[in-house]
Amino acid sequence: MYHPSFVIPRMDLHGDYLFSQSYIVVQTDGQLIGGSEGFVFSEIPPELTNKIRCRIFLGNWGEASWVAIGIPADAIPPGYTPLTLREIAGGACGDISGIACRAIQLVRFNSLTRYCGYCGCRTFMKGDEIAKVCSSCGRIVFPKLSPAIIVRITDGDRILLSRSPHFPPGMYSVQAGFVECGESLEATAHREILEEVGVKIADLQYFGTQPWPFPDSLMIGFTARYAGGEIASDGNEIEDAKWFTKDALPLLPGPDSIARALILDWLEK
Repeated sequence: MYHPSFVIPRMDLHGDYLFSQSYIVVQTDGQLIGGSEGFVFSEIPPELTNKIRCRIFLGNWGEASWVAIGIPADAIPPGYTPLTLREIAGGACGDISGIACRAIQLVRFNSLTRYCGYCGCRTFMKGDEIAKVCSSCGRIVFPKLSPAIIVRITDGDRILLSRSPHFPPGMYSVQAGFVECGESLEATAHREILEEVGVKIADLQYFGTQPWPFPDSLMIGFTARYAGGEIASDGNEIEDAKWFTKDALPLLPGPDSIARALILDWLEK
């Protein structure tokens, strides 16, 4: 069964603060702060108290209230280390890495919405929900998510994989792309695949979803069958695409990705 990474556990997202609190410190550039006790703190480190930009309630879980503490990107005192979400994902409990994912995204949301996009005045966190409200016009802004499809295309005993110029050397993955305004997920899948690798697909089937906080995507996974066309990389987002068999696979995406899960699911079947 597919178990996505970076998913928050079932939390009480709107309850009152509990007596016990756990803190995750996030820099405004999206990195976590780790200390001698790890990246989850039972109290805010004294060295950071005068650097706090925001405090955001993440929810109640495990008999504690979880709070994100936002600090400037350059505010790392001696004895603390910046950590990326990928660095902590492998060693942290899956539930806690999901909470860290939520913390990073909400601190980023707070940083990007300090001023109202309508009138330019300062905004503040709402007290009753995760949103920012303008101090002047009263407009409310909620955190942004960017939906993207990701599709595994197979043809018998072969799988179509491609690589972006931004991938590590030798790595290939399944096709993905962002949903445009007015599109359905299915329409996006057909359009993106035709645009990026030049082929048509059929039998589009839902696979699963994954929050992908790099920086704010929600990946919606599908499987599909090759239905025709010659592979033609667009030369921009995709620099190469080709068919592979299970006995000759390239370097694949990391184990924390839905892309890897889609490929492993095909191998297991």
